[in-house]
Amino acid sequence: MGRDQNTRTGYHHGNLKEALLDAARRLIVEKGPDGFTLAEAARLAGVSPAAPYRHFKDRAEILGALAVAGFEDFSSALDEAWQNGRPDAVTAFTRVGRAYLEFARKDPGAYKAMFEPGISLKNTSGLRTARGRAFDVLRTSSAALLEGSSAKKLPPVDLMSIHIWSMTHGVATLFAEGSLARGRVPISAEDVLESGVLVYLRGLGIIPLDTE
Repeated sequence: MGRDQNTRTGYHHGNLKEALLDAARRLIVEKGPDGFTLAEAARLAGVSPAAPYRHFKDRAEILGALAVAGFEDFSSALDEAWQNGRPDAVTAFTRVGRAYLEFARKDPGAYKAMFEPGISLKNTSGLRTARGRAFDVLRTSSAALLEGSSAKKLPPVDLMSIHIWSMTHGVATLFAEGSLARGRVPISAEDVLESGVLVYLRGLGIIPLDTE
């Protein structure tokens, strides 16, 4: 699982890059992906303004590195939750959804960087692969659900995976920074997601309508 926003930031010999990434995590939570500079990251990490340039040429590059690291932690968390579909696909699928929400809650700085539209897949080494690993977990779990369905008409597995990712990302974002985060909502993000997924799976005939 990724780090939470309270991770202590500080430079230790040989660990400059990690210290700067931790500083970026905190600054993104406070100011957003576009609201900080490399100099601010350096100050928070306790190093000179010139030190970040040993690893990053600009803010976009540090955002890209944080996105890659975030997706690597994220995909590992989802894969661990999936547990090869044990004891059954629906139970494991529910765990994956909970792990997704937990990651977004515990490491909001990395999560925001992961979905920052200004980061270039072409120019960010490893980002496409790291993001693909996360999608593969969703695809594997979606495929397991589709295989267990007797319904005649089902969506392609990639489309179902995108549906689920969109739903989960929407719930995570609304509870993290949208109107639901600012008000008192008498229901948890997990309950919102799981009820929505249940309606979706029932609509596809993957879960019988009479299943509670």
